[in-house]
Amino acid sequence: MSNTKKPVVAITIGDPAGIGPEITVDTMMDEKVYQECKPFLIGSVDIVKRAMEVKNCNFAVNKINKPSEGKFQYGTIDILETGEYDCASIEYGKVQELAGKMSYDYVKKSIELGINNEIDVVSTAPIHKEAIKLAGCPQPGHTEIYGELTNSDYALTMFNCHNLKVFFVSRHKALKEACDYATKERVLDCVEQIHNELTGIGLKQPKIAVAALNPHASDNGLFGTEEADNLIPAVKAAQELGINAVGPVPADSIFFLGLKGNYDAILSLYHDQGHIACKTYDFERSITITWGLPFMRSSVDHGTAFDIAGKGIAGSISMIEATLVAVDYWKMKQSALVEQA
Repeated sequence: MSNTKKPVVAITIGDPAGIGPEITVDTMMDEKVYQECKPFLIGSVDIVKRAMEVKNCNFAVNKINKPSEGKFQYGTIDILETGEYDCASIEYGKVQELAGKMSYDYVKKSIELGINNEIDVVSTAPIHKEAIKLAGCPQPGHTEIYGELTNSDYALTMFNCHNLKVFFVSRHKALKEACDYATKERVLDCVEQIHNELTGIGLKQPKIAVAALNPHASDNGLFGTEEADNLIPAVKAAQELGINAVGPVPADSIFFLGLKGNYDAILSLYHDQGHIACKTYDFERSITITWGLPFMRSSVDHGTAFDIAGKGIAGSISMIEATLVAVDYWKMKQSALVEQA
């Protein structure tokens, strides 16, 4: 796929009871998306048509069996189905086992297509963790599903928010557990992975800042020992490997310095440390990229919004941004591969 001018992008519609179908239809109604890539939806035609009614979208629907059958023309929505479901039984705004199964099937289909090199990029609308659990999904969320079902060595989460690239040692863990999780070995692994991924998109010696855990980076042990025990040794070990790592940098200033351009990437130690900074800066344009997979994968970083599903008021900026940013990174990766060849 790397020789194509535009990447082929699969957009999964997410939980059919949530806002996913609406915001993916909105994405397919954005002309810029077609200028940058070849998009199609993975979902159910009946669910998409219902969302089109909500969005007053009169585009044509083209049902396809494989991505190569897509028209990729503005004014037509190409849809690849994953099976037959009782779509009429899906109620907006409710946790339903069938909705969980459908959204899980959409994700699994995108992985199948990605592994078979039929697509370049996957952009995912939100799924509901409780619904996929009811449907028998053993993984807690998107990132774990993609990591495990692609047999990837790692699935590294990055928040992209304007010029901020924020990575995470852990995400969905209790705070007490997350603090213990940020060991020297795990932090060093993350820094190495970040270095590999950013050099893979053409950044030369990217500067990677590791966030501190304690106030003032512990002030030489006054407020905890995690910096001395784990973070400083991890940064030094990375530097010995030739990686341009710095830190630990106090968390109350690291993101401001990142916005100023002092760093190419920031490693956040736990979920809220990085999420609060990005979402405060620009909630709608804080989107997720998952590195380490055999294809580029992005996602919105908001939920299914059951309370407003089907009302036509859900904002689609994040879904469009997630799709376009993933395409940008895919193109950067292709350019870097050409330079290295």
